[in-house]
Amino acid sequence: MSTGTARITSVDTYDIRFPTSRELDGSDAMNPDPDYSAAYLVLRTDRPGGPEGHGFTFTIGRGNDVQVAALDALRPYLLGRSLDELCADPGSLHQELVGDSQLRWLGPEKGVMHMAIGAVVNAVWDLAAKCEGKPLWQLLADAEPEWLVSQVDFRYLSEELTPAEALELLRRGRAGRPEREARLRAGGYPAYTTSPGWLGYSDEKLTRLAKEAVAEGFTQIKLKVGADLADDVRRCRAARAAVGPGIRIAIDANQRWDVPEAIEWTKALAGFDPYWIEEPTSPDDVLGHAAVRRGVSPVKVATGEHVQNRIVFKQLLQAGAIDVLQLDAARVGGVNENLAILLLAAKYGVPVCPHAGGVGLCELVQHLSMFDYLALSGTTEDRVIEYVDHLHEHFLDPVVIDRGHYRAPTAPGFSAELHPGSIATYHYPDGTFWAADLARTEPDA
Repeated sequence: MSTGTARITSVDTYDIRFPTSRELDGSDAMNPDPDYSAAYLVLRTDRPGGPEGHGFTFTIGRGNDVQVAALDALRPYLLGRSLDELCADPGSLHQELVGDSQLRWLGPEKGVMHMAIGAVVNAVWDLAAKCEGKPLWQLLADAEPEWLVSQVDFRYLSEELTPAEALELLRRGRAGRPEREARLRAGGYPAYTTSPGWLGYSDEKLTRLAKEAVAEGFTQIKLKVGADLADDVRRCRAARAAVGPGIRIAIDANQRWDVPEAIEWTKALAGFDPYWIEEPTSPDDVLGHAAVRRGVSPVKVATGEHVQNRIVFKQLLQAGAIDVLQLDAARVGGVNENLAILLLAAKYGVPVCPHAGGVGLCELVQHLSMFDYLALSGTTEDRVIEYVDHLHEHFLDPVVIDRGHYRAPTAPGFSAELHPGSIATYHYPDGTFWAADLARTEPDA
């Protein structure tokens, strides 16, 4: 589809918050009352009828306004840009933003500004896929390996991954692609569900949802742990009784522990056959993860949702600190940086099981895993995408789960676009829901 001479004419930003804390959806040992939120942006052009680019980064309530302010700070870098040039080479914008000397001072390549860059870059990829009339997974899988390598920033990676090595990985990854794509379209990509395991749920709710998950075709569930060991023992016992011995149960501490505590606590739960322990300690503690991995084997160690950039992922792999790499579509600097992370994982042969416990993260990350399967790793063995079962109704192209698998999206784009009505309702603080809610809680004058 030709984009003519269209240019970016506006960058609209929104503070979107959903009241998930009311039902304790998303609750864990470190985040007991999250309101799942999105710092959301729309790239609009002067081309009549579209297209628009949609992107966001995920937060859990307070501070979402700070994340939106970071998006607003990037507006001057986008206004007036040629749509053709952006879509032909998203990597150039990525390099410009992460390389800006003054923006880098706020990181470098970490934190609120880096997440904002990721949201902007993802919005450009959404535009690129829409202009090509393809879902993003297909745009990436169809791309020539040489072009994909041009989209990757190899700075700080070259001792572990060179452009030549990446090119070879991508060329090898194409073998057998037609057969894999047919299987993907027919059967989807394996998922696991966290929906039964939020820490605030009662044992009865956990048990009911765990049984429902197995009946729906999931072969793995995940439980939040780390607040109280006796509670965790009881909850793991209830979950194992509900799903039986043939279903994997992952556990997730959300960074709650120091290293010795992580080892001791995980060993105390080992009798329930946990498949992995997720985020056992600080996401920045590479050597701590390595120590935990040595201390809890054969339980696997998984981490990644709070890993701030490709450099830390490189170190986790170098140190043999993880068994499972959990990239996040909205934590690092967008698709370009996640391509680098996928390539590192492929070189090390470490399975990628993305994090998707947040508003819109399921919608985004499915595209990255499907690309990885089709054009890089070539396998779904021991690979699953996280799934949570709330807030999908707010998206125009929501994920579809069938028999425990993600169905491959067919609509062009990155599946990132919110319904206008959802924006109007949950825009904070003056959307219709929040305005009414705040009015109810204000003291009488």
